[in-house]
Amino acid sequence: MNNCADVVIIGSGIIGNAAAYNLAKKGCSVIVLEKDNSIGHGGSSRNGGGVRQSGRDKRELPIAMWGVKNIWPTLSEELEADCEYYQQGNLRLGKTQEHLKILQNLTNNARECGLDVNMISGEEAREICPYLSEEVIGASWCKTDGHANPLTTTLAFYRKARQMGVRYISGEEVVEIRKIKGKARLVVTKNNVYEGDTILLAAGMESRKIAGTVGIDIPMVPHLMEVLVTEAQPDMFYQMLGTAAADFYGHQSKHGSFVFGGSSGLEGYRKDNGTYTNSSITAACTCRGIMKYFPVLSEAKIVRSWGGVIDMCADGVPVISKVEEVPGLTLACAFTGHGFGIGPAVGVLLSELIRGETLSVDLSAFAYDRFKAKI
Repeated sequence: MNNCADVVIIGSGIIGNAAAYNLAKKGCSVIVLEKDNSIGHGGSSRNGGGVRQSGRDKRELPIAMWGVKNIWPTLSEELEADCEYYQQGNLRLGKTQEHLKILQNLTNNARECGLDVNMISGEEAREICPYLSEEVIGASWCKTDGHANPLTTTLAFYRKARQMGVRYISGEEVVEIRKIKGKARLVVTKNNVYEGDTILLAAGMESRKIAGTVGIDIPMVPHLMEVLVTEAQPDMFYQMLGTAAADFYGHQSKHGSFVFGGSSGLEGYRKDNGTYTNSSITAACTCRGIMKYFPVLSEAKIVRSWGGVIDMCADGVPVISKVEEVPGLTLACAFTGHGFGIGPAVGVLLSELIRGETLSVDLSAFAYDRFKAKI
């Protein structure tokens, strides 16, 4: 088969799949290479599913807001698959005055960007979600936030991209990127060589190693996060949930189970650190946090839990840009655990960036060269 395409994408997560779909819509030939034998096997299909605007860095907010307004409401219809998108708001909870200060600061920043988010009292929060404990004394409330199913959404982009002619090769580990006449042109795997006018690197934490083969270093490090799922519960509430103290985050899914993520703070000290498996320590820690906010869930059984790696960027926001030093290379990585909610929007923006079109949202804050030493 022909190993040449207009765009060769490294990574089949939400970013790679959304970009592949949108590039194919515009008539580009696309090859997607995935190290794992499964598509979307990494964090894109294993996260908490938040589609939130509130609580984000101000630099990310324009992308999140544009995606919530223009993409998420009709995404299931467009992809002909149920993404399980619920837009029933986001409660970020606080139990102390210090928590409220944190939430107020986040709220102020978001409102400066035009987001409709407000601080509310504990009583007002319980009117929205009656299951909250009396310990909650306040919250931030963004009624346009929501959540979706990360697995079905990631695979929906994959299936639709396949239908539009995108070629996927799984089990194909990328070894290096090579230049021809100073331009990134070849993607070398353990078994083959692929050629593209543009190479899009969207491989999560693996992106740092691969970019290093053409002298580019993206300042990001791996961070283990863990998620748990409860047995199905009666319909209770479908708001996205979070806390100022980062005790947990999550939501109730379409089939009734609650999906919660969290951390214990001990992930970096694990005996088997490097394998990125989950632990009973974090699950127990997350459950204790949940029960303080939602005592009604204290008897809910945990069905399963898992761990996954977040590609944490040095300044907390992703790198989404072309690389001046390496023409032909475009980066989309270091999403710092915020990638799923903005993934569909980023897929559109990458298709515009790669094709030299006018961008729907300014991406200058995510340029790779922001890490260059200032003279």
